[in-house]
Amino acid sequence: MAVLNTEIADTFSRIADLLDIRGENPYRVRAYRSAARTIGGLSENVSDMVESGENLTSLPGIGKDLAEKARTIVRTGALPQLEKLREEGGDGLIEMMHLPGVGPKKVKALHNKLDISSIEELEHAAREQRLRILDGFGEKTERAILGAIARRKTTNQRAKLPVARQAAEQIVRYLKKQKGLEKIAVAGSFRRQVETVGDLDILATCSRADALMERFVSFEDVEKIIAKGTTKSSIWLRSGLQVDLRIVPKQGYGAALHYFTGSKAHNIATRKIAAKKKMKMNEYGVYKGNERVAGRTEKEVYAKLGLRYIEPELREDTGEIDAARKGQLPVLVDIEQIRGDLHAHSEDSDGKHTIEEMARAAREKGYEYLAITDHSKRVRVAHGLDAQRLQEQWKVIEMVNKQLKGTTVLRGIEVDVLEDGTLDLPKRLLHDLDIVVAAVHSKFRLSSAKQTERIVRAMGSGTVSILAHPTGRLIGERWPYECDMERIVKSARDEGCALELNAHPDRLDLAPRYCRMAKEFGVNIAVSTDAHSTSDLAYMTYGIGQARRGWLEAGDVLNTRGIDELMRSIEKT
Repeated sequence: MAVLNTEIADTFSRIADLLDIRGENPYRVRAYRSAARTIGGLSENVSDMVESGENLTSLPGIGKDLAEKARTIVRTGALPQLEKLREEGGDGLIEMMHLPGVGPKKVKALHNKLDISSIEELEHAAREQRLRILDGFGEKTERAILGAIARRKTTNQRAKLPVARQAAEQIVRYLKKQKGLEKIAVAGSFRRQVETVGDLDILATCSRADALMERFVSFEDVEKIIAKGTTKSSIWLRSGLQVDLRIVPKQGYGAALHYFTGSKAHNIATRKIAAKKKMKMNEYGVYKGNERVAGRTEKEVYAKLGLRYIEPELREDTGEIDAARKGQLPVLVDIEQIRGDLHAHSEDSDGKHTIEEMARAAREKGYEYLAITDHSKRVRVAHGLDAQRLQEQWKVIEMVNKQLKGTTVLRGIEVDVLEDGTLDLPKRLLHDLDIVVAAVHSKFRLSSAKQTERIVRAMGSGTVSILAHPTGRLIGERWPYECDMERIVKSARDEGCALELNAHPDRLDLAPRYCRMAKEFGVNIAVSTDAHSTSDLAYMTYGIGQARRGWLEAGDVLNTRGIDELMRSIEKT
């Protein structure tokens, strides 16, 4: 039974969390977090690497000790160190730490002073107003915790895209080996590239339905068979993800794909159109009386409704149907149109690879350019660069550009926006860079007015090319900070500043509605990975999915442009 990369990464992340709560050496904690990030972002399976005898220490941030631990997880499915830590602390402490605003220090205080070890106990204590007796807690903190717990109850059963994607790819690859399989696709929110996925809906046509169902429920990562039938079966994977397989007839495949892709609101809207045309529409097809008049393909279904084909990412009933009727649907950006990445880190701050290694990885992807944007000095935990170290880095970049042909490394920085809206490095230095990415990394709880003013002032400095992860969210861990996004978007337009769509699957920041707002105001979007290793460059696929959900076309995306046009677009006077 193969162990997934996500399971290894989750084990290391949980160890890091529990060590952090215990106040262990921060470098040790960081090593586990780094290993989790590396393994979670790999395209190749660590289980396969172990089976073939590959040296895991070749992976960035994986030393001998962590490599041996990874091999132990692959071979046994568990790690004794984590089990011991769980006995001492428990997964409840980790869940508490992942509530927005509740970090390791607060969890340690809650556990040591109030004997709170779970979300349920925390909620009970907050309702009884017992938290406010602790230093650093108060009435406002109690209310925030209760709100976070309430929101968590509606979202904690959903998987992030990398987990869903790895499971989907493995299952589809496995099922494709079955004789008689003709068509297969993963539908649902996964196909719409929604930020988190509740379950996986797989549709197939197959001449040997019984054999395909038997193969499906025999998948090696099945934790539990929920149901097994002739046309539908459901399983739980060890990752906690539910997967449903439906076998549908060829003549209704398109209708089923449309129906199970959703969204629910989009489906209701299309059914209403069918009803107005005196037709009936369901997962089996479009019917005129008892006659099926469409259903073999999705394009056929939409055509029968008098609509142009609507891409899955747009199917949220937010204007796409009217646009399809009028022939005004956007030609959505595609990953093949991306010419470079404008937010990446090297080992000079908290990245895992050298500038040259990052550049070579970018060249392998066919990129014309890669911006190295290491952290500025304010982010001490990431070994941020001061003026001297930044200028020394320029010499390395110049050398790499001389040696490496085909991809240009741009001199950049991810400069911190301080509380008053000033930037973490002098303007004269920032003016000498090719690209300046400004980011908020602290003071997330400022009022909406103060946070907005802070960001607007930074963009008005005359040095900022791109505002990074503009709302500061971490999916499932930290909610967006309060700010006036419309004012920020207008300011970006007025200052000639682009907004980043951070492609890291933990962020996917901007949300689709803000992408559309930026598009409407003529503000460029930079789809960037925030890569901290060469493998992280692959996150671009998630960013493009989010960009498509935000109705973005190639012309809206800064890094679809060649390097000369790019430099003209971000040039500051």
